[in-house]
Amino acid sequence: MKIHTILILLTLMSTHLFSQNLKTSESVLVNGKHIYYESYGQGEPLFLLHGYSLSSKAWLPYVENFDSSYKVYLIDLTGHGKSDAFKENLSIKSVAEDLNALIQYLKLDKIKAIGFSFGGDVLYQLALLNPSLITSMITIGAVGTWTVNDFPEYQNAFTFENKEDFPWLSDYHGSDDKIKAIMKQFNNYTVALTNEELKSIKPEVLIMMGDDDEGMDLEEVARVRKNLPLSDLWILPNVSHGAHEGETKDEFISKSKTFLSKH
Repeated sequence: MKIHTILILLTLMSTHLFSQNLKTSESVLVNGKHIYYESYGQGEPLFLLHGYSLSSKAWLPYVENFDSSYKVYLIDLTGHGKSDAFKENLSIKSVAEDLNALIQYLKLDKIKAIGFSFGGDVLYQLALLNPSLITSMITIGAVGTWTVNDFPEYQNAFTFENKEDFPWLSDYHGSDDKIKAIMKQFNNYTVALTNEELKSIKPEVLIMMGDDDEGMDLEEVARVRKNLPLSDLWILPNVSHGAHEGETKDEFISKSKTFLSKH
């Protein structure tokens, strides 16, 4: 998740949980673990995927912007929120496999999706696992290749001993055991996409990032942009990791609606 520029980014996130008309909520057993989801609205399925150490709650303020046109699915990705805690070492591909199994349970054959950070990395893996599933997707602060080993300062800061520096953890995850697992597994966060894998990704992708996102390498962004068959790049000036939040939220919503409506 590029740890939300570790200490400051999530202080910009709204703490208000907006009320929507919940259509469905369910915890589904897939691949030996329970994965929780909620759905809102009606229409084409649109999946909103959260960043590492967050949960589906992080997307609640955005539901009202999409649920009149889409059936919006909010997912607690493996290890997070109301889903089961991590039972094995973090693997982005494994998280994508769990999500794919949930989608199969829901009997969906086409979806659109937006993924923030960790959620974006999961989407690239999902597009490889199930090539015909995603018609279009938006990734925010994610290009499908990233390793925490390049950021030892993140690893040193994001520890259970420093839990009080990350107040959203208790709100999103509740138990200390789940929080410990999330913080421990962050040290295993690594994901990579080869040029050949990128070229095989079928959905159109809008790559969204802030130019002040210190976790995003511009050379890597350029490589991904070059090799993704159908992709657009949107770089927001003077914006950090959460390029869809705060002052840029309205612009994000407007542009994402336009992009998703093309298909």
